[in-house]
Amino acid sequence: MQFRQQALARLQSPEELDLPVRFARPQGWLVLSVTVVVMAAASVWAVTGSVSSTVDAPAVLTHGEGSYILQSPAAGQVTAVLAKEGERLPADAPVLKVRTADGEAVVRTVAAGRITALAATLGQIIATGANVAAVEKVADADDPLYATVYVPAQHAASVAEGAAVDLTVQTVPSQEYGVLRGHVKSVDRTAQSAQRIAAFLGDSGLGEQFTKDGRPVAVLVRLDPSPSTKSGYRWSSKDGPPYRLTSMTLASGAIRVAAQRPVDWLLP
Repeated sequence: MQFRQQALARLQSPEELDLPVRFARPQGWLVLSVTVVVMAAASVWAVTGSVSSTVDAPAVLTHGEGSYILQSPAAGQVTAVLAKEGERLPADAPVLKVRTADGEAVVRTVAAGRITALAATLGQIIATGANVAAVEKVADADDPLYATVYVPAQHAASVAEGAAVDLTVQTVPSQEYGVLRGHVKSVDRTAQSAQRIAAFLGDSGLGEQFTKDGRPVAVLVRLDPSPSTKSGYRWSSKDGPPYRLTSMTLASGAIRVAAQRPVDWLLP
């Protein structure tokens, strides 16, 4: 009954037509103004601003021409190992002697380079075509290093020559020395098989590792030189590590792709 009486009293009371109508509180106007300003700023940024992104992929430090796997031309028993790991040899240099059914055969280098791995040991029985050594194609100790980044094929189109690259090297503590700087030298648009990667790197294990999620594209990165660092290359830190880098060192590459305007994400 109390609510009914209040309703009747309100109906009987005259309308307050002389009082001003309040459409919104001052706090509401402030919130609306801030919202409009933020939306206008966001619209301007979406049209004029840009957002850069990176493509991350595994990498390995190599010399420019890569490596090759040396195979035995004949089956037999290894009677002499004539080279050592790390040794630099000219083309056609003897690496192994193999006793065969027809006499003694010599396994020789195909091209000048450095022996990075020896798979054959003294007394071992090997078959024709067996992998006996990995040879890196480098003629001089001062030949520059490159990085080969194996980018997933679906991201290859976004990688351009000259793009900046940051490399986190496994043997260098990034918290202390930062990342290695470089720029894309070339992009091989052909998808790489495990066999092709193994042939270039001289390591079948890396071929399998880099293709476990599909065939990647090889991106060759030129490392930025720096005469003021011990490694001879530029780092995000001032001096970089206090030692030189070696080939066949694994790394992780972050390639910066072309910046995009945010409004492009909304357009078909």
